[in-house]
Amino acid sequence: MDGATQAHRTADAVARRSYGKLVAFLAAAMRDVAAAEDALSDAFAAALVDWPLNGCPANPEAWLLTVARRKGIDGIRRRRSGEAASAQLQVLAELDQAVSATTDDAALPDRRLALLFACAHPAIDPGIRAPLMLQAVLGLDAKTIAAAFLASPDAMGKRLGRAKQKIRQAGIRFAVPERDELAGRLDGVLDAIYAAFAEGWSDPGGTDLLRRDLTAEALFLASLVAGLLPQEPEALGLLACMLYAEARRRARRSADGDYVPLDEQDVALWDAAMIDEAEALLLRASTLGRIGRYQLEAALQSAHVERRRSGRTDRTPEVQLYDMLLAISGSPVVALNRALAIAEAQGPHTALEIVDALAEDGRLVDYQPYWAARAALLARIGSHREARDAFEIAIGLAGDPAVRRFLQKRQAELPR
Repeated sequence: MDGATQAHRTADAVARRSYGKLVAFLAAAMRDVAAAEDALSDAFAAALVDWPLNGCPANPEAWLLTVARRKGIDGIRRRRSGEAASAQLQVLAELDQAVSATTDDAALPDRRLALLFACAHPAIDPGIRAPLMLQAVLGLDAKTIAAAFLASPDAMGKRLGRAKQKIRQAGIRFAVPERDELAGRLDGVLDAIYAAFAEGWSDPGGTDLLRRDLTAEALFLASLVAGLLPQEPEALGLLACMLYAEARRRARRSADGDYVPLDEQDVALWDAAMIDEAEALLLRASTLGRIGRYQLEAALQSAHVERRRSGRTDRTPEVQLYDMLLAISGSPVVALNRALAIAEAQGPHTALEIVDALAEDGRLVDYQPYWAARAALLARIGSHREARDAFEIAIGLAGDPAVRRFLQKRQAELPR
């Protein structure tokens, strides 16, 4: 393997493994997320010049931190002057000892949780907190984040830039807040972690290394928050919800790579230990006396597990949980999933009326599961032409090839 190839592979591996830890470490010292990202980006660029010539370092994280620190100092000198710059340069100088002590990845202080809470500061617009965390802590680009939050990449990029500027201008501390301040910021932190998990979950086969690592990162962050706040039921509920979903990963695809819907999955392929851990977390959360969105999401996952394992056909428990979740969130996606549960409990006609009413919500116009659900309900009531048209839209919106093949198969089965 030539030096350039090895350098690129090493840099890619470090980016997947340690991007969040590196940028959080730098941002905490620089008090500036954008400057930390720029310095780290410059360090990676320098690595791709240096490593092919001089070989990859034994500890690439420490090498990158050293270079990023130097790039950060250069940036501060260019942009600032006076007492503010002197104070920040002094903080950066103190990084030398920490960087030199970093002999392996495990020795790198993990300040991601502090960065998460900085991004959830009350001075930051609530609507941008989760996207900001996804970019700052997990390294997602603006285009990917925009797709997850149903926004344009350009608009998302500008909002992220303004949020980072706000952190710098307001002098927001990069530290885990005191416990009396945690509750106010926790919702934004949990939302960001769940959005990151959902993005990784969109690669069920685990073939995309970045997305697979993203799922692991999100689970790690959820565990971190739950460990920090063992008496916070929503933190426990989020971790439980994610574990329920992750436990079904192997069952979501057949041996041939075809999509397998929940009701057709082989429950023997589910990770029983992971489900048991989720059940224990949900049970502990239920004793703390405060119900929230993530506990209800986890309770729904638990109900699905129980129904499949027991053979129960009554969907009343699921409908009741969706009623509670919809009352809390007002989410059109929750309303759509509730309609599908109602289809099994009360029939497709009732469910289709709900789905048709949801068409007025513009957020669902490009939401593939909406059109797939509508197509399935239309097929059940015999409106095959309309079902075929809805399937066509769903197929066009499907980004996962396995889901696309599944929808094409269902469309082809419609009578002509």
